[in-house]
Amino acid sequence: MNQLISPTADRARVLLVSSATSDMRELLYVLDRHNLGTGVAGDIDAGVELAAGGTDLILLDAALAGANIDATCLRLRNATERHGVPLLLMSSSPSAEEQGRSVGAGASDYIKMPFNARDVAEKILMELALHKTHQSDPAAAPPRPVHPQTLEVNYHSILAGSPDAVLLFDIDNALLIDANHLAEKLFGMPQATLLQGGIERVFPGRQADGRASTQLLQEKMHDTLQGKIVVFRAECCHRDGHAIACEIRLMRLSVPGRQLVHARIIDLTERNLAEALRAGQNALLEMIAKGAPLVPTLERLLLLIEGQSRGVYCSVMLLDEDGQHMHSVAAPSLPREYMDLLEGVRIGAGVGSCGTAMFLGEAVVVSDIEHDPLWAPYRGMAAAFGLRACWSQPIFGQDDTVLGSFAMYYREVRSPVPQELVLIDVAADLAGIAIARMRHEQELQRHRAHLEDLVAKRTAALTLAKEQSEQANRELAAALEHLSITRDELVRRDKLAALGALVAGIAHELNTPIGNGLVVATTMAERTQALQAGLQDGLRRSELETYLAQAGEADAIVLRNLQRAADLVSSFKQIAVDRASSQRRHFLLRQFIAELMLPLSATLKGAGHVLSQDVAPELAMDSYPGPLGQVLSNLVENCVRHAFEGRSGGAIGITARASADEKTISIAIADNGAGIAAGDLARIYDPFFTTRLGSGGSGLGLHVAHNIVTGVLGGHIEAASSEAGTTFTLHLPVVAPQAGAFTGEQDEAADRR
Repeated sequence: MNQLISPTADRARVLLVSSATSDMRELLYVLDRHNLGTGVAGDIDAGVELAAGGTDLILLDAALAGANIDATCLRLRNATERHGVPLLLMSSSPSAEEQGRSVGAGASDYIKMPFNARDVAEKILMELALHKTHQSDPAAAPPRPVHPQTLEVNYHSILAGSPDAVLLFDIDNALLIDANHLAEKLFGMPQATLLQGGIERVFPGRQADGRASTQLLQEKMHDTLQGKIVVFRAECCHRDGHAIACEIRLMRLSVPGRQLVHARIIDLTERNLAEALRAGQNALLEMIAKGAPLVPTLERLLLLIEGQSRGVYCSVMLLDEDGQHMHSVAAPSLPREYMDLLEGVRIGAGVGSCGTAMFLGEAVVVSDIEHDPLWAPYRGMAAAFGLRACWSQPIFGQDDTVLGSFAMYYREVRSPVPQELVLIDVAADLAGIAIARMRHEQELQRHRAHLEDLVAKRTAALTLAKEQSEQANRELAAALEHLSITRDELVRRDKLAALGALVAGIAHELNTPIGNGLVVATTMAERTQALQAGLQDGLRRSELETYLAQAGEADAIVLRNLQRAADLVSSFKQIAVDRASSQRRHFLLRQFIAELMLPLSATLKGAGHVLSQDVAPELAMDSYPGPLGQVLSNLVENCVRHAFEGRSGGAIGITARASADEKTISIAIADNGAGIAAGDLARIYDPFFTTRLGSGGSGLGLHVAHNIVTGVLGGHIEAASSEAGTTFTLHLPVVAPQAGAFTGEQDEAADRR
């Protein structure tokens, strides 16, 4: 690629001969920023062609020159119109042999690649300044080179326009031979003073790491004279003796017969201070976030601010909770005796810098304590400790209330510069954050203590309530145990009473037929004895006929009473239902009830009554049809015997419905008879309870039905009655419980009765 960029006559031109032009873009950009024209050639022939058009400096890639460095350099330089155009050789594979050949070929310098574009641009500017010629017209004689001891105006122009301090070292004579105005400002010395001595004047005897400055400079100068652009950090020394952190860039100038080193010195003080301030702020915020104690936090803040400005002494005063008195919290570098004198002083207008700042709620800058009226009552105290200036900034909380003040003291009369005013604001803000956090923590601690006190009281109350509850529970448990014993005793007594009633009922029921039979048998025994006695005297026919008639009548009476007794015994046996003798099976309820109604309907029809059913055909049960049939028969017979006594035209209806979850079936037997008296409804399931005593009823029908429903069938029975009739409802599980599952329920039902 061959390109000539802005080859105007009013600016110097640089020719770059390299095949790796893409790697040179940054350098071309930097050269353009320095107002240098640039030409780019991709090979030697193109470079010769562009050089013939005019150039002030040639930058050659050693890779294009190959082994013929001498011939290539000579060819390029001869192609230029000017004599002695400087040529810099670049090498991506530097070696001592190649560097030696470049010097022999007349190259002004040997640059190792890759390089810093800014450093190379500065080297190019230096070379141009040292070798630029001055011709009034083209026909003039070739110019002479710049003398190394009397630098011409071009180099001085570069020094004057540099944004950094620049020094020129004469290595052979160990002297400073030039310096710009920024160097004078940096080291606090005029140029004449700077140039009176060697380089040791601007460096301390030893660096911060303890290394001798002369040893460090010797090593760096040696590397620079080898053609390297050396960049390093070191401490320089101000005229007043304070250290200056600097970044130093050394570059050898190619002046025949002389060893000159151009040094650009960048003051890092502000950068280092800014970095230290930023790091310190982060560390302080981290301490605040972690809840570090207030005093160490504020002392670290004050030391950070003191490190930002020479000769400053900082303090933080806190305003008391009454908002009237100030207290010293932190002042690591001020005399303790001085801070003690300020303890508890009442704030107000004219109470020094801090008291006035807190009272007014605004910054107070006192540049001269001795002559400022705000310090009139305290100037003697300040003078005793050598304090001459004090700038104070109030510290505000989140609600703009004044928490305290931050102050900067000096031992000389002085006013703040803008940077120091910013520093005061930063310090006051950080102190405000720390103090607000401390007060927030104190408030939280008070709330926490109050909460802990409330929790302790509540815990004590709960503990007492718990103990009382446990005592009540123990008493309740004892009462329940006693109640359980009493209940068991009552149940036992009830069972014994029920058993006694049952035995009494059985005895009463059996007593009549057995007694009747006994009377008849006794009478017949007496007549038989009388008949036997009459046989000895002879027995008349009429007497025998009478005896036989009486015997036949007695037989009928005995048989009738024995049958009655047998029927009663059969009923008694049904009181305890034997489940093992019942057959369990799956059956359709509608069909089962229809079969059951056939014999019952005939009996009811003869008495003038009607029996009907309303059962869904799909209802089915897995249960015991025998006991269920017995229950239904008993309930129907109970209706006929009690509800329709002396009446005809009665109606009995049997209905069945499944529950919503289809797990139970309700069977209702309803009649339109006389109903059951309200006083008798609670006793209808008791054994031997009957309203027709002596009329053939045993009082066991409903008792047996109840036992079967709650026992074998695993359900329960309900009764509802009114003047319009009575309804018995059986609630039965679709699947009857397994053997033994109903025993507890049966016992409980018996207990309830």
